[in-house]
Formats: sequence, C-alpha cells, structure tokens
Amino acid sequence: MTSPLSRSRSRRVPSHIAVRVAHAVLGGLVAMGWLVLPLARAGAEAPAVPAVPARDAGVAAPRAATAQDGTTTGDLVPPLVAVGAAGALAAYGYGRRRRRAATRTTPGGTPEVTPLPELDLRARRLLVETDDCVRVATEELALAADRGDAVEPYVYELRHAETGLAAAFRLRQRLDEEDTAGADRAEGQDERRDVLEEIVARCQDAGQRLDAAAPGFDQIRALERNAVAALEAAETRFRDVAARIRAAEATITDLHERYAPAASLSVAGDAEQAKDRLLFTTSHLNQARQYADRGDGAKAAAHLRAAEGALAQASALADGVDRLARDLDSAAAGLPAAVTAAQSEWNAARSLPPDARAGLVGRLGHAEALLSAVRHETAAGPHDPLDALRRVTEAAASLAGAVGGDVPEGSGHALVPARSALAGATCFVGTHRGAVGSEARTRLAEARRLLGPGSVPLAEVLRADGLAREARRLAERDVRAYGNPSGGRGGAGAGGAVLGGILLSDGEGGPMSYGGPRTRGRRGAFFT
Repeated sequence: MTSPLSRSRSRRVPSHIAVRVAHAVLGGLVAMGWLVLPLARAGAEAPAVPAVPARDAGVAAPRAATAQDGTTTGDLVPPLVAVGAAGALAAYGYGRRRRRAATRTTPGGTPEVTPLPELDLRARRLLVETDDCVRVATEELALAADRGDAVEPYVYELRHAETGLAAAFRLRQRLDEEDTAGADRAEGQDERRDVLEEIVARCQDAGQRLDAAAPGFDQIRALERNAVAALEAAETRFRDVAARIRAAEATITDLHERYAPAASLSVAGDAEQAKDRLLFTTSHLNQARQYADRGDGAKAAAHLRAAEGALAQASALADGVDRLARDLDSAAAGLPAAVTAAQSEWNAARSLPPDARAGLVGRLGHAEALLSAVRHETAAGPHDPLDALRRVTEAAASLAGAVGGDVPEGSGHALVPARSALAGATCFVGTHRGAVGSEARTRLAEARRLLGPGSVPLAEVLRADGLAREARRLAERDVRAYGNPSGGRGGAGAGGAVLGGILLSDGEGGPMSYGGPRTRGRRGAFFT
C-alpha cells in the first residue's frame, strides 16, 4: 500500500525538473534571438551608398566603413549584457538549488527520512490522540442534541473522522498481526513505512476536520454566553446520575449474591469510580458558577466542560453495571437452550458413519469436555453464565469445523458474550483513556468492526469476543503501569479525571471538547 504522501512526492519531483528544463530552453532561444536580430537588421537597414565620382571614392569608402562598424557594435551591446546577466542568474540559481538540496526536508528535494521506530511511535500517539478527540466529540454532540440544537453538519464531520480513524486502526491491526506472525521486517521496511505514513495521514485528516468544525459547533453550544442555562442542565443531570450510582451499588451487591464472583468482577469498582467523578463534577460546577457570576464566560465554559466530561464518565460507569446485569440475566436464560442445541449437534456428529467421523474425533472430544464442564458448574451452584455460554458457543463452533453459519444481528446466544465483552471493554477504555495506549484501542476497534451490523459468521463472533477481552486485558495493564495520578491543580477528584483523560498533566491541562488537538490546546489556557 502506498501512502498519499509518498505518491504525491513521487509525482512532484519529475514535474519540477521538466519545468526547469523548459525555462532553460526558453531562455536560450531568447538569447539567440537577441544575438541574431541585430545582425539581420543591420543587413536589412544599411543605407545604400550613393555612387560618387572616382575622385571622391577614397573619402567615401572610409566613411561608409565607419558607419557600418559603429552600427554593428552598438546593436551587439544589449544582447551581450543580457546573456551575461542570464549566465550570472543561472549560476546563482544553480548554487542555491545545490545548497537547498543538501538541507531540504520538503518534497522535491532529498527528503529527511524519519527513522522507522520514531514513525511508529508517532502513529501510535496520533491513534490515541485522535481516538480521544472522537470520543469527546461524540459526548458533546449528544449534549447538544439533547438540548435540541441543529448538529447535523457536525455529526457529518464526526462520522468522517470516525471513518478515517477506523481505517487507521485497521491498518495498525494488520501491522500488529504481521508482527505476531513473525513477518520478516527486513524485507518489508518500505511497505511498513507506507502503512505508518497512511495511519499518520488519516489521523491528521480526522483531527483537522474536527478542528475546522469546532468554531461553528461552539457557536451552536454557546457555553460562554449561556453558561447559566448550561449549568442548570448539568446540575439536573448530576442529581439523576447520583441516584443511578446508588442503584448501581445495589445492583453490584445483588450480582455478588446471585452469580459467581468472577461474573461481576469487571464492574466491582465502577460505583466507587463513578463517585470519584461526581466529586470532581461538584468541584468544577461550583467553580463554573463562580466564574459565571463574575461575567468570565470563557473560564466558566472551561470548568463546565470539565464537569460535563466527568459527569459523562460517571453515567457510563453506572450504565456499565446495569448493562452487565442484563447480559448476565440474558446469558443465564439462554444457556439451557444453547447447551441442548450443542448437545444435539454433538449427537448428530457422533452418529455419522465411521469413515466420516474419523476426522472429527478430536473435535468431538473437545466439545464433550466443554459441555460436561458447563453442566457441572451450573449444577454446582452460582456460576458465570456469560463464560459458560461462551464455552458452549466454542463447542458448537468446534463441531462445525470452526466455521459455522451466520448469526443474525440481535439474535443467537453466541452474540451475547461477545457483545457484552465489547461493551465492557469500550466502557473501561473510555473511562480510563488517560492511561490506555494504542494497542488496547486497536484490538477494541477490530472487535467492533467484526461485530458490525448484519449477519456475523460464528468464527468472527468468537474472534471478536477474544479481541474484546484482550483489549480489556491490555487496557488494565496500561492502567496498572500508569499508577495513581495526583490531583495537581484540578481540585477534588482530579486524579480520577486525569486517569479518565478529562484533564491532562495531573490536572494542569484543559478539558477536552468537540474538536481536534489544536482546539484543546487553545482552550487549555482558560482552565486554571
């Protein structure tokens, strides 16, 4: 794959050379014209020498020669000066081009090649940065849409950015798969560079599109002018989210009683994290109110954005608990039927003629072991129905040769564990994005792509489920390595806000909003 940057660079270099050659030829023809034209005019316009008597011939001849010589020399002076000036300019231009070619880093000269490891790090950084911008833009669009604002143009820009980001993540996934497979990097350095350059280009394009649309979106939201009304809406939402968090705590307790501890382990600390985000929200709603009362709309809007970001994450954490409870109930309800269906497939395969069954011995044994383990766990007492349903799905896929049929969207027990894992990983990455790197986000994007709308082959359901769980594992690893950030200047709850990517640099960076990287950089100055 060749990136747009490298393709445009290869096209522009020959065109510059052709233009320079054409200029040199044109200059030569003009100089020749200047040299030839005076000679032709001298011959055409020379006055006829009148016949003179013989006695005056000796005097007339010298006069004619003098006149002819004077005209020719005078006419040759301008062309000679022009040729000399052209030669001097050509020499100066040649020397200047030589000096520029030695130090040039732009297309058209010898480019300064970025080392491949540095380019790889830049691509990873831009993936994280662009993914954060897209996530926050989605949250702000939802707030604006709830208020009834006309957000269609900005939804279009966001969809464009999402499409470019998804393509960049797909390219990153391809590179990671090649690395895992042990591909020979020495033979594919140029192709790898092209892919990395395209990732960079797509991320930059997405960020620029959001940056360009941000001023218009600001006019729609008008937080600086309507801070008081926006504060009232945020405070109303705050009370609603606080009530839902109290309900989420009760839900987690209920899940511990009904299912095995592993079933609700992924949301065990979500209620406490949501409370931490609410603490941050309270602090910055108060500061936004103070600045609004002083008439400082810019600072009021900055603190209001920070509060809205924390409130959105608190809401997402509460939603995650409710969603997991629904998924566990759905898996528990569908597990008996899934076991029965898988057992029927096992019986059908077992009854095949011996010659047809010879290649299925290993698969039959694997499926039987999985089904037996699930029956034992469900009979023993509280268990994890999502994990049990996942293993039943694996058994069915094993009997089908790991190919299986299509699972329609919204139906089929196989989709329940995969979609639950995807939703859980999405929530975790979104509420810990300040620490999560590109690898976890790449696996998450690939799982989302595989579980897109429409029918999903069973093999892709299982692969998406594995990728989503891997994304969660990698994200948790990143969070452990990141540690516990301090509050800095962000006030109460700022450590969680930094971990959630609401603030940067331990509370010193400004809050994110609809827009790209440049938009956040401009607004950080208002957050103190």
